[in-house]
Amino acid sequence: MIHEVNRRAFLKGLGAAVALPSFETFFNTSVAKAAAAKGLATTASGAPLRTAFLYKPNGMNMEKWAIAGTGADFQLAATHEPYAKFKEHLHVLSNLAHLNGTGGPDGAGDHARANATFLTGTRPRKTAGADIKLGISADQVIANAVGDQTRFSSLELSCDGIRKSGVCDSGYSCAYQFNLSWRSDTTPMTPESNPRHVFERLFGSGPKEERERGFALRNQRQRSLIDFVMEDAKALNRQLGRNDQLKLDEYMTGVREIERRIEKAEKFGLPESPDMEMPEGVPGSYEDHIRLMMDLLVLAFETDSTRVATFLLAHDGSNRSFKDIGVPDGHHSISHHQNNPESLDKLAKIDLFYSRQFAYFLEQLQSRKDVDGQSLLHNSMVVWGSGLADPDRHRHTDLPVILAGHGGGTIQTGLRSELGQDTPMSNLFLSLLDRTGVKEERFGDSTGRLSQIG
Repeated sequence: MIHEVNRRAFLKGLGAAVALPSFETFFNTSVAKAAAAKGLATTASGAPLRTAFLYKPNGMNMEKWAIAGTGADFQLAATHEPYAKFKEHLHVLSNLAHLNGTGGPDGAGDHARANATFLTGTRPRKTAGADIKLGISADQVIANAVGDQTRFSSLELSCDGIRKSGVCDSGYSCAYQFNLSWRSDTTPMTPESNPRHVFERLFGSGPKEERERGFALRNQRQRSLIDFVMEDAKALNRQLGRNDQLKLDEYMTGVREIERRIEKAEKFGLPESPDMEMPEGVPGSYEDHIRLMMDLLVLAFETDSTRVATFLLAHDGSNRSFKDIGVPDGHHSISHHQNNPESLDKLAKIDLFYSRQFAYFLEQLQSRKDVDGQSLLHNSMVVWGSGLADPDRHRHTDLPVILAGHGGGTIQTGLRSELGQDTPMSNLFLSLLDRTGVKEERFGDSTGRLSQIG
């Protein structure tokens, strides 16, 4: 008979600060299976189901991406070489499209639309003002359904700076180009680009005892402030006219949201210190920056701090140079290659750089054991891709997209599926939502589900 053990006491007994993975010893199978029976985001074994969306900017050199064969008999091309060893864990999807990313009546601005449509399947309103309008993203649909099971409903990461306003691409607000995740049609989820801030959000700062004292004191102070505001608001409400009462009610809605966050923080408590040291800040190397953010994302999954995350490696239209790999030119500039062999070769080198980062992420997920003895990769669904195919032509069809991970055994892998022409990428998201227990008739511009993935 396996006895329940207090994990905190166990870790203290080790006499060392260790990461907080979910140990098989403490895995309560009956509780986990009950959660799965309720349609929550768990695998068949009851282990948590994680979902990650990773965005690579500026399309691909599609000649180097082209894959031969379908089904299990497919051959990865040059761009895929860094993660070819994970072929059995991949499902390559061809002919996915975001037709809402095309110019249509809106004309130029394909990079903004590539970013905006990637997880929403919705055409962004063309505006550089405050009247932005898009749609909820797939990750936030999942977060709304399962976010109460973890300390953080979702995690949004980027290696870019934050831009919420201004003009970025042909009359489109920067909000479309610098945000991958959208809480509603008017509210983007601002990503964090500083690894130190991500670490502090996940695990706090300072020594363990200091973090615990700060955690309790912070919640106590916030509660005292909220109690004061609530009491004051009730007295004030009796003196206000109807319109002002409505304004006060809107304000109090925000206060109550803060109160819910405090209650959630108290429910899950402060996590144990991980093995990983607190990052000092943003690394000087872009590759180091990406990999450090990936390490934090994997750690967030491993500690069950969240079960859904997005990572915007760089915004579409990014003109970052890659001197370390022999490409001093700006990425966006050479993406408009006009079939020039030299530009295409440089673009392929950048694509390979990003492929190596994706391979690194898969390695980290595969190396971590989950509560059911499987790897994190087995119990995850990872979407890797770009909102453009050939960047020179700003193509939003036949997007370069790979689905990695087994979704806890619900996704068929080691396959390439050639879908019908211009199959909405929203169909993929609708299919992934099913696996997280979210049952929607439609998402974005979806027309159905992808039976090919399992």
